[in-house]
Amino acid sequence: MPYTTSDAREGLLDTVAGAIEGLGVALAALGEAYEQLDEQSAERLEEQLFRPVQIAYGRAQRTYAGFAERHQLPSRAFAPAPAGAPSAGVRGFIEAATAAVAGADATLAELQDSMAPVEVGDAQLRDGLREVRELLAPLGRHAREFVRTFGR
Repeated sequence: MPYTTSDAREGLLDTVAGAIEGLGVALAALGEAYEQLDEQSAERLEEQLFRPVQIAYGRAQRTYAGFAERHQLPSRAFAPAPAGAPSAGVRGFIEAATAAVAGADATLAELQDSMAPVEVGDAQLRDGLREVRELLAPLGRHAREFVRTFGR
């Protein structure tokens, strides 16, 4: 059975959806970490980690929805990820968020490397993926720095 452009576009959307879900997991974990912090640390977490992930999450969703609309493909809404157990602690939540962000970034990097966005995509999709990855790039370093200085 031949592989059609429509199949390729649907597969591309599924891959982007997986990355969006990963970012949703990261947001949930960071939200839980935020709730366990003092005011000053919570503000730092929001500025350095939560806000950039939230912006990347929103940009990824807009990229997904725009591509689906431009190619008359079914779109979907993304439900918030479930919150983790409070016993994970701040470090545990930040580590979980960092792992989720790294997974989402790896998924998008693999998608970009596959050339699928060029073959079946469009310029807006490629720009959106690039923007999301740029937002995610410094987060691992920021998370390590936050954990290193946490409680000081």
